[in-house]
Amino acid sequence: MSKAESMLQPLSGWQLWAAAMFLSMANLIAILDMTIANVSVLTIAGGLAVTPTQGTWVITSYAVAEAITVPLTGWFTQRYGSVKVFVIAMAAFGLCSALAGLSTSLGFLVFARVLQGMAGGPLMPLSQTLLLRIFPKEKAGAATGIWAMTTLVGPVLGPILGGWICDNYSWPWIFLINLPIAGACAYICWKILRRYETKIVRNPIDVIGFVLLIIWVGALQIMLDEGKNLDWFSSNIIVSLAVIAVVGFVAFLIWEFTEEHPIVDLRVFRHRGFSAAVLTISLTFAGFFAANVLTPLWLQSFMAYTATDAGMTTAWIGITAFFTAPMVAAMSMKMDPRKLVFVGVLWLGVITLYRTVATTDMSYWDIAMPLMLLGLGMPFFFIPSTAAALASVDEAETNSAAGLMNFMRTLSGAIATSMVTSYWEDEITRNRAELVGVIDPAQITYSQLIEQGLSEFQAMAVLERMVTEQSVMLATNELMLVVALMLIFSAFVIWLVPKPTRTIDPSASH
Repeated sequence: MSKAESMLQPLSGWQLWAAAMFLSMANLIAILDMTIANVSVLTIAGGLAVTPTQGTWVITSYAVAEAITVPLTGWFTQRYGSVKVFVIAMAAFGLCSALAGLSTSLGFLVFARVLQGMAGGPLMPLSQTLLLRIFPKEKAGAATGIWAMTTLVGPVLGPILGGWICDNYSWPWIFLINLPIAGACAYICWKILRRYETKIVRNPIDVIGFVLLIIWVGALQIMLDEGKNLDWFSSNIIVSLAVIAVVGFVAFLIWEFTEEHPIVDLRVFRHRGFSAAVLTISLTFAGFFAANVLTPLWLQSFMAYTATDAGMTTAWIGITAFFTAPMVAAMSMKMDPRKLVFVGVLWLGVITLYRTVATTDMSYWDIAMPLMLLGLGMPFFFIPSTAAALASVDEAETNSAAGLMNFMRTLSGAIATSMVTSYWEDEITRNRAELVGVIDPAQITYSQLIEQGLSEFQAMAVLERMVTEQSVMLATNELMLVVALMLIFSAFVIWLVPKPTRTIDPSASH
């Protein structure tokens, strides 16, 4: 057997599953680090003697850096090769995680998080495309299923793990635990996958496109992260960031569509199937993230759940999704993926619609059961929609398409997170103002409380708590209705995708 032939020899059984496990772990820790610090901000701020507002830059810095590098994945892989980029990014992610864990000042921690986010950006799309590359064509659905499970479980597991580590150890360990995982992933994936290295094309570097990308994505991400703290467009800083983001985005579009060698290949959006599938993914993830962010906020703030209890409750989404994903992966290889996506997203919308009648008297299982049902539907959306998107582009465009798809998914989640928290608080205030004028107008409840032996102050406090709880419950249900309608609408968008005429060829050299 010649050297060239041996390089193309398929992986053995144990090599295939070892590579799949470590590629999935790479995707998991990249996603985990988007959310693991969310519940740890107060602990980190206290440890570094800074305010909680300053502590949020630990989250913002990572999100901005990652959002910039995710769409650059296609360009990186063309210039340096998919496997090499993945291994270097994985190793850098581990080293930067160690730097973050060893930080003794906020400035150095933010710097380390920026580097960590830059390294983590390519891990999500490349873990996906490499899985598709190494799996036999008939098992491409299984590869997508493996990747989807880590993508679905990551956002749920992050807050739970972050809270548990901070409660039982110390905050640096939320970063230090990445080092051995990243080291093992980088070493094993290089040993097993280097035979699958892609062809290198040394195109000129699109410096202007790169700068424009940094400007508009950075401005938009900072605006979304800080908008709530600065009261949105009443702040000159937020207005300035919005103008920079819009102008930078328009300039970026014009430049990238006219540049001969763009740093982000936006031409993949010429494929109607890809554009429609990405629109479905973006809308659905926006709705899913909105509900996923709102649920623990509601449970912790007004249902007397601890952070750990709230995390364990929302974890039901990931648990049921984990068990459903393999079955859906097998189905996606035999059925029209549009049908699976339509059923899955419609299911998510219907279950979310059911959640609009929640009350403050709900038991644990009243809350957990709809979340379990949501998890059952998530793989029906995520696995076939991802496959439909990547199957709609030319094989040579797969890396660029995966990077842009993950970028749009991440961006839609960031936008939804910012909007839902602001809208929720505004609705609570509005509902409270309305309820204050109509609750107990004849003071019947107030009189009953006084007769039960409460003081006037205590009776007023009970009424105040009732008003607040109902205001929150109304605002939560109103938001769930908006999310449900968004999901139901996005279920129909998938029919804009033409019926796929091919499955993804994992052996293609992209």
